Amino acid sequence: MKETLIDLDRFLAMRESIPILDARSEGEFIQGHIPGSINLPILNNEERKIVGTIYKQQGNQEAIIKGFELVGPRFSSIIQEALALFPEKKILTYCWRGGMRSEIMSWLLSMAGFQILRLKGGYKTYRTLTYETVRAKRDFIVLGGKTGVGKTVLLHGLKKMGESVIDLEDLAKHKGSSFGGIGQPTQPSIEHFENLLAEELFKIPLSEKIWIENESRRIGKVNLADELYSNIIASPLIEISKSESERINHIAEEYAILPQNELLEAVKRLQKKLGGKRTAEAIEDIIAHRHSSWIANMLVYYDKTYGFELDSHKREQKFPLDLSNMDIEESIQQLLAIKHNIQWKNQLSD
Repeated sequence: MKETLIDLDRFLAMRESIPILDARSEGEFIQGHIPGSINLPILNNEERKIVGTIYKQQGNQEAIIKGFELVGPRFSSIIQEALALFPEKKILTYCWRGGMRSEIMSWLLSMAGFQILRLKGGYKTYRTLTYETVRAKRDFIVLGGKTGVGKTVLLHGLKKMGESVIDLEDLAKHKGSSFGGIGQPTQPSIEHFENLLAEELFKIPLSEKIWIENESRRIGKVNLADELYSNIIASPLIEISKSESERINHIAEEYAILPQNELLEAVKRLQKKLGGKRTAEAIEDIIAHRHSSWIANMLVYYDKTYGFELDSHKREQKFPLDLSNMDIEESIQQLLAIKHNIQWKNQLSD
């Protein structure tokens, strides 16, 4: 068999040049996978369920026999699909624990001339690493401010300047409000969100200060780990302000172009919090394309919510910063100047 069993460090190093095959079921893959991998199941969702039931009721041997009975007729199609996906015939592969399914995949594809590098411990060992990485202490600089001050734009500007940046909303595929999912792809599961976040953290040395946006505990359907959230709300905060007109214009540029029906649904979801009068006014303004008006209406609610959240978390270091009428270049320089004034306790680089 042309197979080599490798540890996680070697696996992660080699994935830059060798494609990855995930041998688990499609449901497991959606729940969470090693980013960049391609799913080619040995057992699909239903087959995995059948084999698992037999394993619990009758034991390992009977489960193995049933597994081969189910997958055997598909051996040729699996090989054909693998040849189409991986014409170089050299792959990294894994299953849940690095056991039977990836072993069978290795055996099958090696018969077709593949060179296989199989992950020892499987996806479970990778997931243990990402779980721990997301919850580990890091030095964050948090960008705060009311809706529409352009925090995400500033993060992107900082990244272009070579600063270390984590964009949680981009990873979560949601902008964090009732309107935040409009125009976005399907959100990842919480598990896979953490995998994606960990992958970004892998790239940043422990000594680096990381710019991150001030988020609530929940971004759409994704929840931040308690340890990560606690880390963020305890970190130095730069509280950005801009004029209301600038905020409204910024939001309009982003949201006025979105489908009207989805904007209306977002307002309706907030009806209990907005009240009937404000909801009706916002709906009327959206239909009439009076974007500045409905956005100003929404800001009354969001500003109040933000103020409540801000008052709930007292920080040792908070830096107010008015960026009204400043371009992106000047704004970035203002942020970098504050970075140099932050006092760090128990730096991770020490």
